[in-house]
Amino acid sequence: MPTTLPNKINPDIAKEREAASFNIEEFACWFHEGAQKLKKQREIVEEIFTDPEFDEKTAPDYLSYQDQYDEAIKRCTLLAKKLEEMQNRRNPGGSDIYPEQLIGGVGYALMPYGAPFFLHFTMFIPTIEKQGNSEQVEKWLPLAKNCKILGTYAQTELSHGTFIRGIQTRAEYDPATEEFILNSPSKTAYKWWPGAMGHTVNYAIVVAQLYIKDKHHGIQLFLVQLRDEETHMPLPGVDVGDIGNKLGLRGINNGYVGFKNVRIPRMNMLMRFAQVDPDGTFISSPAAVLSYWTMVSVRVLIVHQSSGFLTLGSTIATRYAAVRRQGLINPKDPEHQILDHVTQQLKLFPEISKGIAFKLGANYLYEMYNQVTKEINEGKFDRLAEVHALSACLKSISTTDSSAGVETLRLACGGHGYTMASNLPNLYSLATAASTYEGENTVLLLQTARFLMKSWSMAMKGDKLPPTVAYIEDSLRLTNGFPKWNYSFECMVKALQFTAANKVCLAYNHMAERKKRGMTPEEAADSTSIELVQAADLHGRSFLATTAWQKLVDIGPHSKSLKEVLLDVLELYLVNACLRNMADILRFISLTEQDLKELQTKLEQVLHRIRPNAVAIVDGFDYHDRILNSVLGSYDGNAYERIFDAAQKSPLNKVPVQKSFHTYLKPFMKSNM
Repeated sequence: MPTTLPNKINPDIAKEREAASFNIEEFACWFHEGAQKLKKQREIVEEIFTDPEFDEKTAPDYLSYQDQYDEAIKRCTLLAKKLEEMQNRRNPGGSDIYPEQLIGGVGYALMPYGAPFFLHFTMFIPTIEKQGNSEQVEKWLPLAKNCKILGTYAQTELSHGTFIRGIQTRAEYDPATEEFILNSPSKTAYKWWPGAMGHTVNYAIVVAQLYIKDKHHGIQLFLVQLRDEETHMPLPGVDVGDIGNKLGLRGINNGYVGFKNVRIPRMNMLMRFAQVDPDGTFISSPAAVLSYWTMVSVRVLIVHQSSGFLTLGSTIATRYAAVRRQGLINPKDPEHQILDHVTQQLKLFPEISKGIAFKLGANYLYEMYNQVTKEINEGKFDRLAEVHALSACLKSISTTDSSAGVETLRLACGGHGYTMASNLPNLYSLATAASTYEGENTVLLLQTARFLMKSWSMAMKGDKLPPTVAYIEDSLRLTNGFPKWNYSFECMVKALQFTAANKVCLAYNHMAERKKRGMTPEEAADSTSIELVQAADLHGRSFLATTAWQKLVDIGPHSKSLKEVLLDVLELYLVNACLRNMADILRFISLTEQDLKELQTKLEQVLHRIRPNAVAIVDGFDYHDRILNSVLGSYDGNAYERIFDAAQKSPLNKVPVQKSFHTYLKPFMKSNM
């Protein structure tokens, strides 16, 4: 029986908005970095979601694996055409809205199981731009940007992922024909996991070991055609297909590919930094890490995504907590909104603060990445290691916290959070997938730790450190230990920095001790790896705390009420970060029992202050209902009506009695067991 959804706002959620101490529109403008950006985004979203072409006709959850992929391709191509038409009509020749919307919130709404063109825009095109020489960019970039060819990025293999040096795919140069010959020496050398590889793309950037006259020249990048541009059939020597069903991202069509004597022209090796001349002369790159520069840009994007997962999830869970009534705080009162329970606030509000902090950290990292890219173009490579180290640990921290955070938010919604219609299970599958792709998190933290060990060594020599590790120098100056604890924002930030610096020191000293006992540097690093990971994690968390403090203490010309609510968010983020890392803080900073009690009181007080503003804050994230895609989190707050309406759409409810009753169930029940 279909239901009619009420055309009114739930009174509980309406009351929450009326009680807010700040202007929601002002918050939204701040969060989206200006009124003009917010207005433009709203116009784009509104036009797309009022287009009947994009009406939700069938819930993707009820489609088969094959149909989910086909539907994702259909929606992706329709959306691409729509965005192109909008671009030409609204802003011809101006800033491009195409990739941003296709792989952003709009794309997520229409393709909840992943946009098939995601890696085309985030890795294939950027790699050509940043790794190709002028001739290659001129030839391939227009084809890729116009989607005349579609590509992906093929690095991970069946038996090797983050350990790139262990990749087995070979590219051997043949000077007689001026071609590279690609081979996968075994099944374990097959490229495994590239998004859209299975059946969507016809080209790939392939990461392979370069050999010239049997001499190894390390990892290089090759542009390889996989399928015929007209028939889409795999080319000779190319064994390509889909890797099968996964926890999520079923529309991405992750695939495998193996090569057997596949020849490509010499100019299909991307040669902006490393080159192979026609006679086979190899000219090495000025910095080996440049081959992985595209991965750094994707990690920046992943930190932004992690912020999005948390702000999406916290919007759903907070709105639901405002309309769900359960439990008695005072027996004389009616059932309370679960948002009133302090334990519920502790589940929701820290995830809101993390979502905001990750966005601020991602913005800083994005600006840093762009600056270093500009320096690379000028032949300066000094800050490559710093941005690589920061992007690695922030990717690890943000994905670890967002997957755990979304799961916390799902559990905070009780049984209804378990339904696919809540969108929290799918959101979790997206968040947890990010923990693995573009670098396994523990390995990334170890990469950051190597940079920190070098930084500590530099600091001990008195050398000037890069900006993101300058706090190590500050901590070394505190010869009498950490100043007295005083609960200020600055104190909490400095405490996290001081603790991170001391964790770096401990790891450095323990590794040095092991080397003195006869271990090789590699053995010593492996034996110290637990402490190295902990040091890198605290480094990233101190960076996020520092950035949040710097950005939220002074937000510029905004109202006092907005500044106050953002300072509450900042305080919650810092207090929660200190409490979560208290075991390490106590190792290096003397806190009394009273200090710890006061910190707990601060936590409870800031939760209490945020409580009246919680719904208004998540409203300020400004997610359209179609992007939230949740029966629990709609703007009108009519969760129960939407839950019931979603249940009616189950294919099992099309008929009152299923075939299986007559075929199996009834005979079983009559069988006199």
